[in-house]
Amino acid sequence: MTIPFNRNSIFFLFLLFCGLSPNLSAQDFDLQDTLRGSITPERAWWDLTHYDLHIDVNIEDRILAGHNTISYKVLEAQQVMQIDLQEPMQIDQVEQNGQQVKFKRLGNVFYLKFKEEQKVGDIKQVKITYSGKPTRAVRPPWDGGLTWTTDDNANPFVATSCQGDGASMWWPCKDHMYDEPDSMLMSITVPENLLDVSNGQLREVIEQENGKKTFVWAVVNPINNYGVNINIADYAHFSEVYEGEKGDLDVDYWVLSYNEEKAREQFEQVPMMLKAFEHWFGPYPFYEDGYKLVEVPYLGMEHQSSVTYGNRYKNGYLGNDLSGSGWGKKFDFIIIHESGHEWFANNITYKDIADMWVHEGFTAYSENLYVDYYYGKEASADYVIGTRKNIRNDKPIIGPYNVNQSGSGDMYYKGANMLHTIRELVDDDEKWRSVLRGLNETFYHQTVTTEQIENFIIDKTGLDLQPIFDQYLRTSDIAVLEYSVKRKKIMYRWTNCIESFNMPVVIEHKGERLALNPTTDFQKTKLAEKSMNKWKVDRDYYVDIKRVK
Repeated sequence: MTIPFNRNSIFFLFLLFCGLSPNLSAQDFDLQDTLRGSITPERAWWDLTHYDLHIDVNIEDRILAGHNTISYKVLEAQQVMQIDLQEPMQIDQVEQNGQQVKFKRLGNVFYLKFKEEQKVGDIKQVKITYSGKPTRAVRPPWDGGLTWTTDDNANPFVATSCQGDGASMWWPCKDHMYDEPDSMLMSITVPENLLDVSNGQLREVIEQENGKKTFVWAVVNPINNYGVNINIADYAHFSEVYEGEKGDLDVDYWVLSYNEEKAREQFEQVPMMLKAFEHWFGPYPFYEDGYKLVEVPYLGMEHQSSVTYGNRYKNGYLGNDLSGSGWGKKFDFIIIHESGHEWFANNITYKDIADMWVHEGFTAYSENLYVDYYYGKEASADYVIGTRKNIRNDKPIIGPYNVNQSGSGDMYYKGANMLHTIRELVDDDEKWRSVLRGLNETFYHQTVTTEQIENFIIDKTGLDLQPIFDQYLRTSDIAVLEYSVKRKKIMYRWTNCIESFNMPVVIEHKGERLALNPTTDFQKTKLAEKSMNKWKVDRDYYVDIKRVK
């Protein structure tokens, strides 16, 4: 995609990259939204434990055909299971223990009616055979589906990307984030002159009699559905071993054969990223599955242990600095941002996409922490504060629940600036680092809610942060420190905020710093001078200030 880059167009493209329309507005939700976004009774009674996914990729006709064997534990005695597979894909057959299972379709949902009794505590399997021509991604990764294209040598170049739209665009699954399989096998069959790269470790390559190869990949950790991917190309491969906090980590790179030389140079940032993020967040969460960076024909995505890359081997975001500070050109945006999601998205995963800020706010903040690790705290502040120009304050960061709908795109850099502000309130960087590492340890391989994250941070910092979370996440307003100078005294209060907002703040005036504890009621200070012009809020606090008469 070629776009003339100026400040506004860069951010417009960034919003699209985030999977968000630049003109988000309120909308009505239908039954399909509810079926996709809620924990329905047909989902709640069974616990997903394993996927065994087999796909034969017909590149010429752009068709997928295969089967998925789903292992699950029965939690309640029910007989009807919801499986998601979006049109125009179709389920051809369902079996359990050799018996045919009847099913019916309702839009993008299939209801399986089991003959076999589903007893509480049983571990069972159901095999779903399916086929079809999946939706083509028109603007990947901003809308989901498959990308079918060719490389510069006219070889097929195929990739999946489906965050938000859902993995059920291309394979049958339990397409809700609250429940993840404990492990997964992927057997992907492609033409013999190509390779498939998917998640986890490569178990084997099987030569087929029909001139194809099957690549068998194994994931031994929990994985979210949208993190599963297939990438098919004429790949070159190189690798290294990173000596990390938990020992040796396999790091693999898969790039188009003619890009290997520049990839070897650009990807030197990967061990730098791992070192910085293990410092801030704790050990890489998927040592057993390794870390891969895989070239794709779109910008990139956070597929678990198979991070995809299309940033044209440039620093910045397609060569541009989203912060305008200069620091954004010190690193490759896609390597750093998408890899940051291994901790916040793939390790700690939202239960409902309404809480998507847990992925994106922390990961946008990780860009700032990468800068901090290598260039210092002032540089990192320059970077995160520079991103404020991209914040629109159009709607709350948290979206509506149970309808598969995220909130405002401000979840990225408003979320990052909220966290930067909280770091300032904590005023102890080692304590703040222990909070970030503690999040990844406490919620290791778990799905979470916003409330769980809030409560953890409040508990570990010992600060009254709930009004701050409520203000930044649940409203679209930025608090304003309003003050007036009367009779050599200053009156001040928070306005444009929720009633309970009481965030401490630091004011700068004539080289001096003054700590205040404003509320929404007027307070006084005796530090006014007759010649006083105005206060200035310390830049690390994301708030506004206004003098009134």
